[in-house]
Order: sequence, then structure tokens, then C-alpha cells
Amino acid sequence: KTLGEKTGATNKQKVIAEIIRNKERTILASETNLQNALDKVHELTEATISDQHIFPISQAFEGLLPSLGEKKNDGGQFFTPREIIRVIVNTVKPELGRTVYDPCCGTGGFLIEAYKSMMAQNPTPTQIADLKTETLWGREDAGEAIPICLANMMLHEIDLPRIWHGNTLTGGVTYGELFSGAPCQFDYVLTNPPFGSKEGKDAQAQFAYKSGKAQILFLQHIIDSLDDGGTCGMVIDEGVMFHTKTTAYRQTKRKLLDECNLWCVISLPQGVFVNAGSGSKTDLLFFTKGAQTGRVWYYDMTLTNEFKPRKVNKGNPLTYNDFHDFFERLRLDPDDPGRVSEWSWYVSIEEIRERNYDLKATNENAPDTSDKRTTEALIAIISDAQEQIEEGIKRLKE
Repeated sequence: KTLGEKTGATNKQKVIAEIIRNKERTILASETNLQNALDKVHELTEATISDQHIFPISQAFEGLLPSLGEKKNDGGQFFTPREIIRVIVNTVKPELGRTVYDPCCGTGGFLIEAYKSMMAQNPTPTQIADLKTETLWGREDAGEAIPICLANMMLHEIDLPRIWHGNTLTGGVTYGELFSGAPCQFDYVLTNPPFGSKEGKDAQAQFAYKSGKAQILFLQHIIDSLDDGGTCGMVIDEGVMFHTKTTAYRQTKRKLLDECNLWCVISLPQGVFVNAGSGSKTDLLFFTKGAQTGRVWYYDMTLTNEFKPRKVNKGNPLTYNDFHDFFERLRLDPDDPGRVSEWSWYVSIEEIRERNYDLKATNENAPDTSDKRTTEALIAIISDAQEQIEEGIKRLKE
């Protein structure tokens, strides 16, 4: 566990030490087993994995992560569906040479997807070196998530995962060596704060607007962590969006709209996070710090192309391809008439203020597909069907 604290320790040694540090109990049956384990650690510090093998290994590891969200497995809280992460990253489009931060990084999904996106931008060797060591920053409190996150990032060839182990909201640190040299603010924040988490007075004391709801505190932290001109893409519990009775909720949403341009809200259908162990109704927020919000563009993913309620469950997850129409309209100029449709609309800041900072997506553009038939008409249809049935029975008896 002290491998990373030695003078001249390599980046890989520091990461391996942190992985082992977070394993509470490692049972070795004999001295021989201990020696073998130490030999393997030494081999890992010196090993290189070919490009031919690192990709399938990382893919296999990624494939195991959704199982963390299965019933009776607490790991689900650390896993965001990769399709949702891809949507957020490809909406924000992080650029090479900029920093990316996730204040509750779990298994590292947002940071890894941002890495993939930036690697696809034809970086120079110098940019690649910086991307692997000085670009991707994260914090995570759960000790069981830290080794998974570090291993996941290293398997994706991120040489120095800049992960801080501790409570993001209180500032209490368990291990912060890998996070040393972090900037005070970041160019991008990509994140999914935990649903339903509660925080005590130690955390609330760090923020202007005090609430036991962790997502309210995380939202304030995210805004403060963004550099001017920086952009955030995040998941949020829809309860935060429409709740207006509590002062801290209203104040935090006012801070968001006053200090940032909230340029997009995607309303997700119920069940998107069911495979990650949560049934919460959620939204995606996209905002850029430095300018006040004038209007918000909403997109409704709860409706299918046939204007029927979108049903999402374990056997029918929401996929990246389901967002095709969203991305097509997002590419348009904000003033293009095509931005408004049966699934999308604008809400002005004046209307949001009149609603007491209720940000919930309410789609009034959706076609009314309800049954317009009157009671008398339905009775007539039933009577006609009954007569046909009686006539059929009569013929069968003859």
C-alpha cells in the first residue's frame, strides 16, 4: 500500500498502490502466496500491454460494469448507462487541450468517454501525453468504486488517472496524491450526481444555499467548479427540476440561470437507470458558465416517433440511436424554425421566473392522441358489435 509513496514512484506504481489501499481485506493463505502477489505487483509496474490486447481487455472490463447495478448489489450507484454518457459527451463535445472534471466519477465512465472523444480529434504526440496525464480529473467518495475506476481508466490507456478519494462536498480527503496539481476550475464538467443521497451539516457549511439533498449541493459545486466559458453536461433527478417549495432549491436554480446559460434540457423517460439500480425519472442538463440564461431549449425523449409514451426497461433500454432526431435539431441554429417540433420547444427566462423556478419539461407541442369519441359513440360501437356477435351465434346454431 506504500508503493506509491516511495521516492521516485512511477505513475503506475502510485495507481496500483491506491487500488490496493482500497481493498479492505486481502486474504493470503501462505507466505508463498504473498511472495507471488508481490511478484505480480512488480510485474504490473514494469509491464506494457500491446495495442492489440488492451482494447479487448478494456471492453471486457466495461462489459462487467452494468452488473454492478443488479438487485442486491450496491455498486449500481456508481454506474451510469454508457449510452447516456455518450449522448452527454457528444452533446458537449469536449475539445483537445481543455480539462474535464467529474466530481462524483464512480467507475470513471464520463472521463473515459471524454478521453475517447478527444483521442478521435487527431491529437499530436504532445497532446496525447497531456490527455493521458493532465486532462481528466475526478473525485469519488466510495472506497469500493475507487479501485474499479482506476483499473478501468488504466485499461483504457489513461496513464495517470487524476482521481481524488474523499467527500467532494465536505472536502474531507482519504487520499489525494493523484489529484495534486489540479486546477481550481475546469473547462468541462461531465457528471451524474448520486440520486437520493443526503448530506449533513459539514457538507452544507461549504455552500451558500444549504440543503440535505446532495444533488442541490453538487449543482452549486459544479457551477463553482466551471471556468468562465466552461460547459457542463449532467444527469439530474427530475424532482430537483420541479421542486420549488424549499428555499435552497429555488436559490440554487436561480444561481444556475443567473450565472450560466442553460441552453438545453432533455427530459428522459422513466426507467433509463433501471439497469443501474434506480427507477428515478431524470433529465439531462447542459449549460455554459459566463452568461445569463435567456431561454431554455427543451427536448422530450419520453415520446416515441409515433407520439406514444416511450417504454424503457431492462429488456428495452434507451439507446444512442433513439437520440437521432435530437442531434439533428441540435445541429440547427438556435433561431432556426426546425428547432421547434412536436418533441422540442423553448421556454423564456421570464416564464421560468413566473413559475418560481420550476424547470420541469412540460411538452405542450405534442399531438393530442387521446380518444375523442363521446360516451354515446362508444355505446353505439359496443351495441353494434354485440348485435354482430348475436347474429353470428344465431347462424352457428342453425
